Amino acid sequence: MENIDTINFDIPSNILDEIQINIQNIIESFDIPDDNKMEVIKKINFMYTQTKQMSITDPLTKLFNRRHFECEFDREFKRAKRYNNPLSIAVADIDFFKNVNDTYGHSCGDYVLREIAYIISNNFRQTDLIFRYGGEEFVIILTETSGENALIPLERLRKAVEDHCFQYNNQDLKITLSIGVSSNMKLATTSEIFDDADKALYKAKNNGRNQIGGDIIK
Repeated sequence: MENIDTINFDIPSNILDEIQINIQNIIESFDIPDDNKMEVIKKINFMYTQTKQMSITDPLTKLFNRRHFECEFDREFKRAKRYNNPLSIAVADIDFFKNVNDTYGHSCGDYVLREIAYIISNNFRQTDLIFRYGGEEFVIILTETSGENALIPLERLRKAVEDHCFQYNNQDLKITLSIGVSSNMKLATTSEIFDDADKALYKAKNNGRNQIGGDIIK
């Protein structure tokens, strides 16, 4: 039987909310003592909270997943536009990750992904949002942060990964990140600003990897 922690819940958050409300309404309609109703509702709410968390979490790295990124980025982008606040987005990709899987196996690849997720989580503010976008790619939303200021934690992240001791089955691994960043709030949509960061990532890759790319908008 599959462990519940490894299940990838493909259920939109709004659908989960609707299910939870409907279940609670059904329980409240039962002809049973109120104390019993409350006990059942508490258990349902606890299970709902766990399930909802799983629906927005990548099971391997425990970071937010791509679906949650799309919701959060849309919300943060609209808020930045409304209040004329700076906003930066960074796309980070593990250099030569395919070589890690091909040389040491996918279990080693999973180890590297978890280590990278841990390093990223420890190099940003609680107000910043971190996601595993897919494969070996991560996305960071730096709220209320200009491109110039975004370079500080992003460079700290790049250096932290470069200096980190990755070791798997007594093998030392050299791992680096390439990062693309965009803070161009003149762009009209989230897709455009994400594509801008993604293009900056590929420039960083083409220029030799283990670096940050992007036309920084101050």
